[in-house]
Amino acid sequence: MMAERGVSVDHSTVHRWTIKLLPVLEKAFRHRKRPVGKSWRMDDTYIRVKGEWCYLYRAVDRDGNTIDFLLRAHRDKTAAWRYFEKSIAQNGVPETVTIDKSGANLAALETINADLDAPIEIRQSKYLNNLVEQDHRAIKRRTRPMLGFKTFRCARILLAGIENMHMIAKGQMKCARGTHPSAAGQFYDLAI
Repeated sequence: MMAERGVSVDHSTVHRWTIKLLPVLEKAFRHRKRPVGKSWRMDDTYIRVKGEWCYLYRAVDRDGNTIDFLLRAHRDKTAAWRYFEKSIAQNGVPETVTIDKSGANLAALETINADLDAPIEIRQSKYLNNLVEQDHRAIKRRTRPMLGFKTFRCARILLAGIENMHMIAKGQMKCARGTHPSAAGQFYDLAI
């Protein structure tokens, strides 16, 4: 786009702009995100950061809408608990959560259930999680051709941008009544 306008820009400049502006866009998107359903499918996937495997926790609802995401360095009860706390704070308490056979996710949900009046129903089935497994593919498709993430901070910010654009493409952003802008139009509305 910049070359079409006669402006020469290095890729590192675009990277710096991205690191600076994506947190602002993510905050603006959070305020305009549509509500999600009460039946969640949660799973984690692997992302390589500086040669080490990190874990991207993600969840979608019954309709395939992204609930939330969180990049963590470790895959344990604390990481899963932090993910669920963040998701519940932003989206409300779900009725059911479907997870795979991960003991860390189960332990985190049981800890959260201990503090709730109406506990969350926990379902453990790898086959019921196919929806979130398929949704991982969109994120992996974007991260695979990249040259890799050099720092955890940059990985967290860039993955948030990728996730937000994925949610915009799915139509998860509130728009003016009666309008159905394209993903580019929604992004433009978000940036202004």
